[in-house]
Amino acid sequence: MMRLVVIGGLALVLAACAEKPQDLGSGAAPDTPNWQGTGNSYVAPGWKAGDRKAWEEHLRVRTQQGQNEYLRGGQG
Repeated sequence: MMRLVVIGGLALVLAACAEKPQDLGSGAAPDTPNWQGTGNSYVAPGWKAGDRKAWEEHLRVRTQQGQNEYLRGGQG
């Protein structure tokens, strides 16, 4: 009986460690330009999907304000 409990416990532990699938089902297609948007509602105020000029301006302002995500990752 004890062996059955141990085997069952090990099976649960191994099942919990399984890797989750990493599919590209959500978001924009990999070949879509960033300024086209992803179709969700999480965008900066005043920006509309497909407005390339506004996208580039937004990135320029963020960089000038020190909100560069590439720099932010290495400072932690």
